[in-house]
Amino acid sequence: MIIFPAIDLKDGQCVRLIQGKASEKTVYSDTPANVARSFQEQSASWLHIVDLDGAFKGSPQNLKAIKNIADMVTIPFQVGGGLRSMDDVEALLAIGAQRVIIGTRAVSSPDFIKNLLDRFGPDKIVLGLDARDGQVAVEGWVSTCSISALNFGKQMKSLGLKTAVFTDIARDGLLEGPNLASTAEMADQTGLEIIASGGVSTIDNIKELKAMKEIGVIGAIIGKALYDGKLSLAEAIEAAI
Repeated sequence: MIIFPAIDLKDGQCVRLIQGKASEKTVYSDTPANVARSFQEQSASWLHIVDLDGAFKGSPQNLKAIKNIADMVTIPFQVGGGLRSMDDVEALLAIGAQRVIIGTRAVSSPDFIKNLLDRFGPDKIVLGLDARDGQVAVEGWVSTCSISALNFGKQMKSLGLKTAVFTDIARDGLLEGPNLASTAEMADQTGLEIIASGGVSTIDNIKELKAMKEIGVIGAIIGKALYDGKLSLAEAIEAAI
């Protein structure tokens, strides 16, 4: 299972939010590229980057910081946050992202996902599947839709997507552990490869997710636990092997 250390960008800084709330912000670094390099030096094989300003504003806002990260590391990274157009996707791939994560636009325009898959293929496009109380959340988690996360995942799988980052918003940034039941259900019933996000904070959490590998849980994103020193990246990677 792959461990994805998270780098959340706001105003060019590396930050963490609690449950996606901009008012609940902690700044960890003014140089996100150095954070990325540190994760690489600690043997990370992938990075997970979120443009929080992009998620709130609907278009990428931290391209310079992401380009600096691309210049600083040799490991692949995935980027999400406010990618709503073909140009947005092309811009991120052009500056070095291995793949991009589409959330809000996938909900409003499934055809957009189909067009992206036709153009770039399923290895470059990942679904951002964010859920609050089982319903899909969009626009930086500000709004919740009437569609169930499970049904939405099945719909996206039928279009040809193969991978999704699944976040239970209620767990995000609280260090309370992931929603294991929902994560297992999402992997088992949609057929998507699931990267678990939200609340992963202990070795036991990682081992519990690793046990779901056979039903399609392929990775875990870890953010606040790393920054707050609750968990070391080396220990997390070792537990995931």
